Amino acid sequence: MPHTPELQQQLQQALAARGKDYKPRSVHLQADGKPVYLNRLILEDSPYLIQHAHNPVDWYSWGEEAFAAARRDNKPIFLSIGYSTCHWCHVMEEESFDNPEVAKILNQYFISIKVDREQRPDVDSAYMAAVMMITQHGGWPMSNFLTPEGKTFFGGTYFPPDRFAELLLQIAKAWQQQPDALTTQADRIANAVANFNEAKAKGEAITDALTKQAVQANLDSFDARFGGFSPAPKFPHEPTLLFLLDQNRRHHSQAVTTALNKTLDAMAEGGIYDQIGGGFARYATDTHWLIPHFEKMLYNQALLARAYTQSWQQTGNQNHQRIARQTLDYVLRDMTSPEHGFYSATDADSEGEEGLFFLWTIDQVKKLLEPEDAAFVIDLFGISKQGNFDGRNIINLPVPIQTYAQQHKLALADVYQRLDRIREIMRVEREKRIHPLRDDKVVTAWNGMMITALAEAGFALQEPRYTEAAMKAAEFLWEVHRKQNDSLWRASLNGNASVPASQEDYAYFAEACLSLYDVSADAKWLQRAETITAAMLDKFWDGKDGGFFMNEASQAVPILARPKDLNDGAIPSGNSVAMRVLAMLTKRTDDLSYENRAGNTLGALAESVQSYPASYGYLLLGREELEHGATGTIQYAAKGAVRLVGKMEPTAVVTLSLTMQPGWHINAHKPLDADLIPTSVSVPEAEKSWSLQSVVYPEPVTKTLQFQQDPLALYENTVNLQVQIKPTAQQQHLLSLQIHLQACNDKHCLAPETITLQIPSEQKARS
Repeated sequence: MPHTPELQQQLQQALAARGKDYKPRSVHLQADGKPVYLNRLILEDSPYLIQHAHNPVDWYSWGEEAFAAARRDNKPIFLSIGYSTCHWCHVMEEESFDNPEVAKILNQYFISIKVDREQRPDVDSAYMAAVMMITQHGGWPMSNFLTPEGKTFFGGTYFPPDRFAELLLQIAKAWQQQPDALTTQADRIANAVANFNEAKAKGEAITDALTKQAVQANLDSFDARFGGFSPAPKFPHEPTLLFLLDQNRRHHSQAVTTALNKTLDAMAEGGIYDQIGGGFARYATDTHWLIPHFEKMLYNQALLARAYTQSWQQTGNQNHQRIARQTLDYVLRDMTSPEHGFYSATDADSEGEEGLFFLWTIDQVKKLLEPEDAAFVIDLFGISKQGNFDGRNIINLPVPIQTYAQQHKLALADVYQRLDRIREIMRVEREKRIHPLRDDKVVTAWNGMMITALAEAGFALQEPRYTEAAMKAAEFLWEVHRKQNDSLWRASLNGNASVPASQEDYAYFAEACLSLYDVSADAKWLQRAETITAAMLDKFWDGKDGGFFMNEASQAVPILARPKDLNDGAIPSGNSVAMRVLAMLTKRTDDLSYENRAGNTLGALAESVQSYPASYGYLLLGREELEHGATGTIQYAAKGAVRLVGKMEPTAVVTLSLTMQPGWHINAHKPLDADLIPTSVSVPEAEKSWSLQSVVYPEPVTKTLQFQQDPLALYENTVNLQVQIKPTAQQQHLLSLQIHLQACNDKHCLAPETITLQIPSEQKARS
């Protein structure tokens, strides 16, 4: 790869800066261990790009330099997109990109660009749409062939080396002999992608009926035998889980409860869950969740921790709160940077074998543990000599722990205690193995998800260390991932931030700040959420059709289209999260523009939602919060002027804590004016599992206000109401209480409101 002396010096300096412990990822090494090849990717801060820094391919990163070279040399562009923990990305790297003969073809006939999809989700989305149109399927590594103007004329995913080399030569010949035909094809694909990415506001309004359709569509796809919402490969479908959990709090359904419990239990018992170290693999390759694709993504941990926490709150299922804890503890232990951010992922492979780090033989277990403990876990986990995966064992629970305890006439608490002790012994031993590669990149959006999960769990499980970790991570993002003009960086590595953030980064970080505001009542987090949201609206809002683009309008390099992240995939879409953020701000502030933008977002996506309602669960969740209020133990009234928190005490008493912003008050239980609405508490008519015994209201203060000549009795600052409740024969784990109130300041009173709090009947979180 001939480089200018200046560039060569720059690359050598960057290599030297990696330090003596740096190990080049290549089979092409000199006798002293130094790499034979060195390309521009050594200058990058993406672990995925750095993996390719010693390929013989003359790689460029995504930027103007590469496109300028393509225009100058009149060469087509080969665009390869992947990520650091992608198994088939590694395979294609080893087979083709580290192959000097394949690299020679690429270097002679193409300008080659390597993109980390986790750094540039907008680039990935735009070109994935093109590949899907060409091949009817997608995946990574993604291979695109572009004109120098950035338009795809051919694409695919993984290619084996012989097929890839042949394809490169065919395309090079076609570019030289039929450039006009390829350019025409590229224009046609670009137009199709642009049309595909448009959000058309032609549909009717999104209604409660459409939300019910989404629930039913998910139930129709539910696997009643093994759990989940698709055939193999089995993905957790976290947006669906969170949507159904929210719907079940609002409209309890036995069918939804069954689908949720079956799915969450099956995953927790399967090999997709790391029974020894905690945390979930990205998906299972089989129908019954046993065989995982062993990579662990931060976003799976964040969203599933939320799901299991919320399930515990709804059902009291102690095993679900154990799974939530173990997952969060795994992240805090193994996926947290010294600066308090959270790493992106760990690979599936170690020592060149998929899953080797996580697998056990029966002899390893017997050698490690005392005979009685070994016999216990061999029986509990179904560990066998032949194994269940290439002669080794994926640790899983063939029967639920509760069933095992009953079958062996053991106390469940004793089984859990013994298992936790042995799990830790096995985890410590496993730490001595060669670990899978860890992607130490800190992604803003994924950290936002984890902050939200930790904040929610810290409050629900009464675990201050989770809340503290969430706040530390949010402070890190605010200090390191934010520029002085309040725009954000997408990612950082070793504390150094780079790559402009996409819309989802703003949305997830704003949601995280709002979650911290909810659990802390610290106005700093609300202010930060508003700052981030203002920047998101400024940079990504589609003023013509509504909704949000993934990237900013001003791009230094050509891109196939300006995409919108509309429907939920492995994670809730950027537009879905933005919708929820706008709904949350509507309830927490008196800024009417948030409600207007939320409505415009719903309108922009209405047609798409009506076509595929099940694919928009998180958007519908946000719409429910906008139209009907949130669910849970923390709520707001009077445009955020009143904060309500419910807590179950050990003696069947609920404490309702109401906090008014300065200058605001609510009418007392007896307000001294028959025209004012008193504060009162009731059980909803639909609530059959609890009855209200009594309410102890605090002593009010008496004041005369500007709009009233006579004195009034009112509550201000913070007051606590003590509610005595009694369970019925139909007792459910969640208790619903309605608080009727009217908020006023010294000038006027707002319309009366009824807020429904849903409070777990068992506040104690530890099993």
